[in-house]
Parts: sequence; C-alpha cells; structure tokens
Amino acid sequence: MRKFAIAATVLAATLCGGTAQAAITIYTSQTSYLAAVSNTGVDTFNNLTPGAQLAASLNRTAGSYAYTVTDVATAGGTAALYGAGTATDAWLSNNQNASTITFNGFGSGVRGAGANFFGTDINGTFTAGAGNGLTLTATDASGTVTTTTVNPTTTTFIGFVSTTGLTGMSVRATTGGAAYWATVNNLTLGGTAATAVPEPASWAMMIVGVGLVGGSLRRRKSAIRTSVRFA
Repeated sequence: MRKFAIAATVLAATLCGGTAQAAITIYTSQTSYLAAVSNTGVDTFNNLTPGAQLAASLNRTAGSYAYTVTDVATAGGTAALYGAGTATDAWLSNNQNASTITFNGFGSGVRGAGANFFGTDINGTFTAGAGNGLTLTATDASGTVTTTTVNPTTTTFIGFVSTTGLTGMSVRATTGGAAYWATVNNLTLGGTAATAVPEPASWAMMIVGVGLVGGSLRRRKSAIRTSVRFA
C-alpha cells in the first residue's frame, strides 16, 4: 500500500516552456524536444509490476543510455519507488507522495531528458484533481532550472536539453496535502543536441525581430541614397 504524507513545499523560480536559463532549455512540446536531440532512447517502464512497491533506487536503461532512478524521501519517510498504471502500460511512481523522484547517473553523452509527467492516486491510477501539480528540475554543469505544471495529464510532456550535458532531473508532487503522487512514463534520453527548434512563442519573437532589423536596414539605405543625391 502506498503511503500518504503531508509536506509543505517551497517553489523555486518557475520557467515557461521553451525558455532557457543557464545552458538548459525547457520544452513542453515533445516534437520540439525530439528535434533538439539525437539518438534518443526510451524507457517505457512496461516491465514494472503495477501495484508493487519497489526498491528505493533502480539502475535502468533507455535505449543505449544507462541511468539511475531514486526515490528521495522526506525526513522520517520511507524511500521506495512504486509501479503504477496497468499491466499493458506500466508507469513509474513513488511510495510516499511527499518524496522526490530523481534521475541521474546518465550514461556518457546524454544532453536531453524528458518524459510524460502526471499524477496518480493511492492505487496508482491516473488522477487530475483540481489544483494538483508537479515541480520538475534539471541540472547541468552551469546550474539548475525549475518548472511547474498544474493538472497534467498522461500526455503532458516536459523535456530538458543542455548544451553541455545533463547531470540530473527530478520531479515531485506540489500539492502539500492532496492524495497525489508524481508519476513518470516514457522517459526519453537524447544525445548530442541538434539545432534547437523554437516553440511557437519563440518563432513569433524571431519574426518580429527580423522585421525590425529589415525596417532598420531599409531606412538606412534610404538615408544613404538621399545623401548621395544632394551631394
């Protein structure tokens, strides 16, 4: 049986999808994330047993990449991972909802890490629940970025891509009292970063910027013609 614990949470700086801090870019589009990395490998977690309490730490692989996943319990809590989902689509969760699921020990060359992140109830079944959410972090040699998501579904995707290589990623529930457990599916690790594909908001800003530069050049060209004409 999964355990329920109440824990106060303090949110770190929150970033929107497709923004960058330090050397890590956050993606909320799986398509954009996959375009920003190469040689991806996926861990579907389908070899886990739903409803089973697991060890606190597991060594696993996503394609050719090795990694370690660990449940970090709060003070006085019991660290343990947990199999959620169904027999045909298993998910990875934890046994105590106040704990943090961490991913690290990435094999050489891992630049990106992403997955479907959502919440499950005490039985390991997907649950939305008003106001429930998750806090996710990623770390590389230049620092750590944090983002949050509210009422995620089983198709909600969050991905992190580093220009230097990721050293860790984590997720925890941020409800502070609700029966809601952080859950992960289809962990996708990627290798050498490709040219990043901007998300829609970034494209809009780029188009506006190019327009301004073009207008500036046209004005400058016009001014030059005028000065020559009246010389």
